[in-house]
Order: sequence, then structure tokens, then C-alpha cells
Amino acid sequence: MLAQLLESTGEGIYGIDLDGRCTFINRAGAELLGYAPAELLGRNMHAVAHHSHADGAHYPEQQCPIFKAFREGLPCRIDSELFWRKNGSGLAVEYSSYPVIENGAVQGAVITFTDVSARRQTEDALRQAHAVLEQRVSERTQALSGALQQLRELSAYAHGVREQERTRIAREVHDELGSLLVALKMDVGWLDKRLGEQPGRSAGEAQSMRERMRGKCQNMSRLIESAVDNVGRIITDLRPSILDHQGLWAALDWQAHEFVQSAELALDWEMDVAGAVPLPEPSAIAIFRIFQEMLSNVGRHAQASRVAIAIRARAQDISITVQDNGQGAHADAFEAANAYGVMGMRERARHLGGSLQISSQIGLGSTFHLRIQLLNK
Repeated sequence: MLAQLLESTGEGIYGIDLDGRCTFINRAGAELLGYAPAELLGRNMHAVAHHSHADGAHYPEQQCPIFKAFREGLPCRIDSELFWRKNGSGLAVEYSSYPVIENGAVQGAVITFTDVSARRQTEDALRQAHAVLEQRVSERTQALSGALQQLRELSAYAHGVREQERTRIAREVHDELGSLLVALKMDVGWLDKRLGEQPGRSAGEAQSMRERMRGKCQNMSRLIESAVDNVGRIITDLRPSILDHQGLWAALDWQAHEFVQSAELALDWEMDVAGAVPLPEPSAIAIFRIFQEMLSNVGRHAQASRVAIAIRARAQDISITVQDNGQGAHADAFEAANAYGVMGMRERARHLGGSLQISSQIGLGSTFHLRIQLLNK
């Protein structure tokens, strides 16, 4: 009956005497180790199947939990070791050792063991997957932290630019319009004073006074015209009216020629917008601002003598290329964390569903290429 029970179980079961020799082993246990049961009877089971650690280092018998268990009369359960098969391969096992006690004395031990290779492989795969997941989470967290930091820096930069622009506008209004208005006020005060003077002058004096008043009025007229021109220029700097009245393509044309005239650069100009479709106002403004920043980059950094501008628009897409013959820069200069102008252009391009490509070489200038896909617009 006991023999049938041993043979019916899928676990390996064997017994050893006080010298560690095998007294019995069921067929399942022998097959797990790659032997026939008869091959193991009488052999030292530690020397046969438990002689080495997983790394190949010798496993002294006196350190073996199985032997310690029956020699000290205490059971043990181990789930982190290997048994070794007949062919020399390792078998991940979970085993238990229980002492056999007769008449109060330990006579040996019974060991049960189970193949847990599949479970170990699953656990290893889970650990690896967990490690990969943690690595990816760490990378994503770092990427998000970097993006958040860039966003904060970009936001701070945008606030700084706004304040600089407000300061510039305030200075221009003060310096340009303020001085003109002061001059007008002085001329008006002079006229008021002269008109309030007592009559009674001679005809010659009256004629002279009229001539002086006419001169003041003409000067005031010139001051007013200058003020109107300055107001128009400041408004144009803030938002060119041509963008509202004549559209994006006329605004790009005007901006390009205004820029090269101001920067004293030669211009290679090409515009083909015959197939263009009307754009929503926010998209047109965004493209215009990207184009302004492209030109601004040339003006601030390129030290160029010539700029080539090509603008092409079709129903499917828009392409704008600005190429200069300036000093160029390393590619990483456009990827720097403080390259806020480039970041702003790329962010606007992404918002439009487009992309901004930049190529540059030291001494060979730079090329900015904006492409906006319109198929899904």
C-alpha cells in the first residue's frame, strides 16, 4: 500500500539513512533526477544530487539542510536551491526534509521535492519585466521632469520677453510720442499766450505775429504727422495691419523685404502660393510669428550677408525655408535647454500639426524649414 502511494504521487520522495545513503526513492523522484530508481539505492544522495551550489561552488555536506535536519532531529523546508540531474543540469526544486524517529532515536530522513523550474522562470520573467517597467517609469519620469523644467523655463522666458516688449513699447511711447506731445503742448501754449496779448499793434507787428503763428502751426502739423507715423510704426511692430487686411502671404512678403532692408542683406526671394487655401486666423498668426522668429534668428546670430527665402503653399501643405550664408552653429546649439526661440517655433509648429527642421554647419550657415501638413485641416 505504501509503495502504491509513493508511486502515485507526482512529487519526488526518497529516504536516507544516517550516512546519507538512499534507502528508497519513488519513480517520479528518480525520473526528475534522470535516473532509474535502482541506480540510486545505497548511494549518498548529497554526493549524487546536492553536491554544488547554483554558481557551481562546492556544497559541503555538513552545511546541507537535509543532513542537518535529521542529524539534529529537526525538519526543514527550502525553496531556493538546486538538485543536480544525472546529465549535469540543474533542477530548481522546493524540498522538505523530515527526520525518521524510531524508539526515540533518529534513524534517517524522508525528503520530498518538487520541480519548480517553471515557477522560477515565471518569477524571473516577472522580476525582469518589473525591472524593465521600473526603468521605463524612471526614464519617463526623468523625461517628464525635464519637460516640466523646460516648460517652466520657457514660461519664465515668455514672461521676461513680454516684460521686455512692454518696456520697449513704453520707452518708445515715452521717447517718441512723449517728446512730440511736449513740443505740441509748448507750441499750443505759445499760441494761446500770443492770442491773449492786448491788441493795438501796428500793421507791421500784426503781420509779423501772423507769420510767426503760421510757422508755429506748420511746425505743429509736422509734429502731428511724425506722431502719427510713430504710432503706426509701433502698432505695426505689435501686429502688422497688412496681416489683417491683405492676408498671410502679403504679410510674409512685406516682413521679408522689410527685414533685409533693415539688416542690409541681399535677398533671394521665391514665393509660390497659387494653390494656397485660406487659413484660420490663429494658424496664419502662428505661421507669421514662426517666420518672424526665423528672420530674427538670422539677424541676431548668423552674421550673414545673404538670405534665401522660399515659400510654397498648396492645398495639402505649406513649406517655408529660410537659409542664410552666415557663420552657422553646432546642431546641439538648437537643442539647448535655453534655446527658447527655437523651442517656441517648434511648439507653434507642433500645435499646427507641422514640424520645424533645422540644419547648420560651422562656416556654412543655417537652414530653417517649416512644413505644415493641411490634409487633416
